[in-house]
Amino acid sequence: MAKKIFIAATGQNCGKTTMSISLMHLARKKYQRVGFIKPIGPKIECYSNMKLDMDAILMARTYNLEQDISLMNPVPLHRGFTREFLDGKIDARALADSIVRAVAELESKNDLLIIEGAGHGGVGAVIGLSNAYVASLVKAPVMIVAGSGIGNVIDAVHLNLALYEREQADVRLIMTNKLISEKRDTTLKYLKRAFDYSLEVSGGFNYSPILANPTLAHISKLLNLPLQGDQGVRNRIIHHIQLGAASSQKVVDGLLESTLLIVTSSRDELIVTLSSLYNIPAWREKIAGIVIAGHAPVSMISQQILDRSDIPYIRIHETTANVFTALSEDVSKITAEDQEKLAWIQANAEHDIDFEMIDRIF
Repeated sequence: MAKKIFIAATGQNCGKTTMSISLMHLARKKYQRVGFIKPIGPKIECYSNMKLDMDAILMARTYNLEQDISLMNPVPLHRGFTREFLDGKIDARALADSIVRAVAELESKNDLLIIEGAGHGGVGAVIGLSNAYVASLVKAPVMIVAGSGIGNVIDAVHLNLALYEREQADVRLIMTNKLISEKRDTTLKYLKRAFDYSLEVSGGFNYSPILANPTLAHISKLLNLPLQGDQGVRNRIIHHIQLGAASSQKVVDGLLESTLLIVTSSRDELIVTLSSLYNIPAWREKIAGIVIAGHAPVSMISQQILDRSDIPYIRIHETTANVFTALSEDVSKITAEDQEKLAWIQANAEHDIDFEMIDRIF
């Protein structure tokens, strides 16, 4: 029977997937066979003629687990799933049984099974399968991943603990993530004191813009539009997003490292300037690409210069304000194509994550 770890969280974007990647990387150094399952899949993509959660696809592709991909997301939540369930068209017991069967089969194949939840403890309750219930259902001890801070972490953990305790799930570890490096030791000291050592508390990763920031490929997918120009930089990480609203000189003077510029389609002089600068190495470090917004067509000569420069760009018929809002509110999810992010996680996991402690607790 495989050892199991259920990775829960106090909410979205705390770093569950990052922790799954880290544990998979570290566990494979100790265990010969390590499996992964995401029982409830709220973010669906198509893969090999199947609709599966994007995190299951990520783990399968990154760690060569494709042979078990059909087991790695037994309940993918397709569009309209909730309504179908509430209309009585989907059987709750059948869903639970499919999770139990998938976990049992993966247990039989592996020495360690990583089970990733979806959001906070109550996510999935609408279909009778909250994270807390699923953890109890498959008899997997729980690690709760929380964000940074002291008060907000304590509050969020206690709110989630109430549901896990009601479902009689076995919570063993609080993993606080996205820590501010200079406050790391102090934060962990007070969190351990707050939980009075009744629960183990450990630190995950310090906050990193490498993980938080999107790639050009992600922006293309988010806007549902093709990335034009140099395809070799699709996975370049964008560190800054700026509006090209000022004069061309001021925009250029204000460029920071790996900046994505949102430019109105009528700004011919700025489009031409950025296109020309892109092929100068010192400026290419600053210019990640352009999103050209607006209904007005780009002039013929500007389009020719744009295409000849090979600068990455996306053309969208929306206002710059709408585009800026969409990009600013987006939270970038890691995919199998994000090799720089995956390499960073794996390298930093080796000195930031105490796997021997986690392995002992679970």
